[in-house]
Order: sequence, then structure tokens, then C-alpha cells
Amino acid sequence: GLGAGQAVTLRAVAADERGCLFQSCAQYRADARGRLHLGTDPSHGGDYTGVEPMGLFWSLAPAGMERPYQRLVPRSTAAPMKVEVLVHQGHSPPGAIPGPVVAKAQVERWFAAPGVRRIRLKEGGVRGSLFLPPGDGPFPGVIDMYGDEGGLVEFRSSLLASRGFAALSLPYFDFEDLPKVMTELKLEYFEEAARFLQRHPKVKGPGVGVIGTGKGAELALSMITFLPEVVAAVSISGCSSNTVADLHYGEMTLPGLRFDMSKVSVSDAGVFDTFEALDDPRNPASSPCTIPIEKAEGHFLLVVGEDDRMWKSPLYAELAIGRLRQHGKENFELLSYPGAGHRIDPPSTPFCQVALDRVLRVPVRGGGESKAHAHAQEHSWGKIQEFLRLHLG
Repeated sequence: GLGAGQAVTLRAVAADERGCLFQSCAQYRADARGRLHLGTDPSHGGDYTGVEPMGLFWSLAPAGMERPYQRLVPRSTAAPMKVEVLVHQGHSPPGAIPGPVVAKAQVERWFAAPGVRRIRLKEGGVRGSLFLPPGDGPFPGVIDMYGDEGGLVEFRSSLLASRGFAALSLPYFDFEDLPKVMTELKLEYFEEAARFLQRHPKVKGPGVGVIGTGKGAELALSMITFLPEVVAAVSISGCSSNTVADLHYGEMTLPGLRFDMSKVSVSDAGVFDTFEALDDPRNPASSPCTIPIEKAEGHFLLVVGEDDRMWKSPLYAELAIGRLRQHGKENFELLSYPGAGHRIDPPSTPFCQVALDRVLRVPVRGGGESKAHAHAQEHSWGKIQEFLRLHLG
């Protein structure tokens, strides 16, 4: 019902569980018949340009009156994220008061398909949530871990279950009776989780997969190296060495590379840049921290953003590949994305170039450019599922 060639601004507004408002906007023109289709029509300005059907979602950012650098991540998978989409007359730039509303609709983004079951776990020492797809199964089993923010992050697991995987969302500190801080880690905890999943009647054997981001990625590399139950590992923005917390397994200890806080730079806006802070894994003194991934019998998928500013994940992937090749192994795939930052999440997760660090309570640069990062999220999500299906049956 728009006029031919009419200028409009589309705006999306969402609130997180605490009531913090997020919004995005883009400028469009209706076609000759007064219609607008986000799948084929380009945005001419606003938070993104070009044909981006999901642009209003991945460009959602804290509204002007909110604290900056907050991340819009679903804390609960039981309820949908509600996004109001409004069509305003005229072109208005981000942050300006938009023109009168000519149409609006509410969109719901669900993170669990109908029939997905969520089972809270207290199994021996293992904590977390197991997400099972609808149906009898058996399903390929995947352990899902996030980084040094700690706690339980479930939305990727529920999305994997919606796509046919039995997914165990596995916290490893700062949750229930797990240690409050990550000072040292025991691989036996992760072994217990892998054995639980492998033996579950709904899980296809013989092996399970693991997917991790940041510290979780590095733990995924250690799991496939030392645990025969794990046959496929997806490392998203991980390091090829153990970092921060010492990792113990029986008599063996992999010490953690340390962060040198004197190498952290802080911008005038108070944003922390940790890019140069981690000890160099190439330094001979750091060699005891290296994860001996050449011992792994399974397969690796390494996913990195070439503009990761949290740390040097493209270099760490290069080192991992070099180590595998040195031992005559080609059991890996690399997905390297120009313009993508640190945290490569499932598609249309709002891009966050700088995010408040949950532990340090300061804004930290993750890097990346919004459109390139959004495309990396979309492409890698399909490739991750293909990889897991190929190696888990």
C-alpha cells in the first residue's frame, strides 16, 4: 500500500530479558507497485546497505538511552525473542526521530522447534542441559561449549536439536556447584560428559562431536586429542594451545598461556584491546602449553574471523594446521572469513564489535564489520552442520 517509489525507514525494536532495548533501522524505497520486499530490495542507508533480508536482526544494537556494548543473546530458549518491525514515512538516519508509522508487525524468533525437549542435567559431576530433537532417534550427539564468560549458554544447543542433533550444553565454571572461577580445569569432567552423551539411548554412536567458541574451542581441541569418545571437533575462534587455566588429565598437565595485562591497550572511549596480550604460542618457552592435536584420530573444523581482535585466532588455526601437516595428517577443514570478528554465532545473532566482558566488566574489542560478520555466521552455520553430520553419521 505504499506509493510508487515511496521512501520509508524500516525499524526493528526488541528487548532482552532485563528489559534493555535494542533497535536497528534501514532506508528503503517501494517499487513501482508500492511494494517492498526485503529479500530482493536493497537498503539505501541506515545500519546497513544492500540486499540483506535479515539485516534488521543482525544489526540490532543497544538503543541510545541504554548502556552501550551490551549483547543481545537469548538467556532462555523456552520463549521467543519478540521483535517489533515498524515502517516509517521518509528516510531517517539512525538515532533520529523517525517519521509517522504506516505499518507494523511483530515477529517471533524461536530458538527451539516444536517437540524439542530440554532436560536439565545433574549426572555425576556433570551439569548443563541436554536438548533432544523430536522423534525416536537415535541422533548424532554433540557437546556445545562457550568461552570464558562462564555459566550456561543454551541457544546454540537448542538450535542444533531443532536440526536433528542431540546437543549437550555444557558449562564448566560459574554455574550451580561448579567452581566459581576458572583457575584450573580437569579433563575428567569433560570425559564424564562425553561418556554420558555417548551412552545415552537417544544418541547414535560410536563417537560424539564437540563444538566450542573461544575457551570452549580450545577445550574442544583437547577433548578430541585425549578422549577416544570424541571423533569430531568444531573450533570457533580458538587457540591451538591451552590458555589461562591449567588443564589436568590424570598425571598430565597442560599449563595455560598467560595474558600479559601490560600489553592490553585502552582507547580514549575506554574500550580494551587484548589482541597482543596473550603469550605467543610460537615462543619455545610456550611449547608445554601446546595441545598435541596430532594424536587425535578424529576430524577438525576450524572457524576463524580474519578481523578477530580478541586474539589472533587466524594465526592459531595456521599453527594447528601446520602441526597436523607436519605429522602427515589432513583431517581438518578451515573456514576463514575476511571481515568477521571473534564470536561467530548462529545466523542473524546481532553483531557486537565491542562487548562488555562478563568477567572483567569492561568493554572489549571483538573486531569485525557487521555485514561481513553476519555473512560469516550464516555460511559457517550450514558448514558446521554438514561437518557434524558427515563425521557423526
